[in-house]
Amino acid sequence: MAFGGLDDNDEVMSEINMTPLVDVMLVLLIIFIITVPVINHAVKMDLPRAANQPQQIKPENIALSIDAAGQRFWQGEKIDDAMLDERLKAAAEKKPQPELHLTADRNVRYEVVAQTMAAAQRNGLERIGFVTDPKAQ
Repeated sequence: MAFGGLDDNDEVMSEINMTPLVDVMLVLLIIFIITVPVINHAVKMDLPRAANQPQQIKPENIALSIDAAGQRFWQGEKIDDAMLDERLKAAAEKKPQPELHLTADRNVRYEVVAQTMAAAQRNGLERIGFVTDPKAQ
């Protein structure tokens, strides 16, 4: 490669430009620094195998229904307000705590549903689910 200078000598410059070479070497160094930790040299071992299934006790679900007249049914059995409080308190003390599945008739007053939810909360029941029938129009 010939570089022109201020003098009029037609001599060829014999110096090598090292800047591009240093740039390429630094890029390669960075690539190797990044990729070497990724390469994992693991020793293959035949480890013993054991089957362990964690036993999770699934809580029972409590079906609480409210008909159009406002009557409450615990698992299909008709109950009054005092009995509802007793059963909710007993259910809240169980470990793990069961989930209350509340099914209400579409014509029941909202007040009855709200009172039932308040009774569940007051007695310490934390998980309430609403059961609906998506096919009913």
